[in-house]
Amino acid sequence: MRPGIKAILFIFLGIIVAFPLFSMTYYTMVRTSTPQFCSSCHEIEYAYNTWKTSSHANNPQGVVADCMDCHLPAPHDTFDFFYSKTYHGLKDVVKHFTMDTSEYDHEKNRQAAYEDIDNSQCRKCHRDILNMPYQRGAMLAHRNVLYSEPENRKKCVDCHDDLVHFPKDNYSYARAVQDANP
Repeated sequence: MRPGIKAILFIFLGIIVAFPLFSMTYYTMVRTSTPQFCSSCHEIEYAYNTWKTSSHANNPQGVVADCMDCHLPAPHDTFDFFYSKTYHGLKDVVKHFTMDTSEYDHEKNRQAAYEDIDNSQCRKCHRDILNMPYQRGAMLAHRNVLYSEPENRKKCVDCHDDLVHFPKDNYSYARAVQDANP
């Protein structure tokens, strides 16, 4: 077989295999990246329902931070993102099929999830945390978090551990301070 035809054959075969594989992977990633998909397991339904009533799903700005925003690294770090998504997904599927649901401890799992949340995950959305003219104490606390020594490093969830995944009866939220103090 001539070298030119062999190269064309390999390219054609690559397209025939790679395109469907890429399409299926992309489709799977999109379909499994929604809060509704996460809540399809009954163990996660509690987290989903408490997320819906939190400021991460319901706030005056209309910004929604879903499961992946907090629990996975930023998508621009492609390898870490895919690795973490795959790891957490497989872990959740194994727990779903092997664990007795009466043993599922929401508080223990929430604390374990908080241990995994890094400040960079919060900073994906909360970029300007030092510009708080009406809340000087909060601004100074954030400065201590951003510029602390590694041995004294604090995490965002050390102070903000009650924002998400706590049961509430309604979808209320506090008005933004800027709106309250014109």
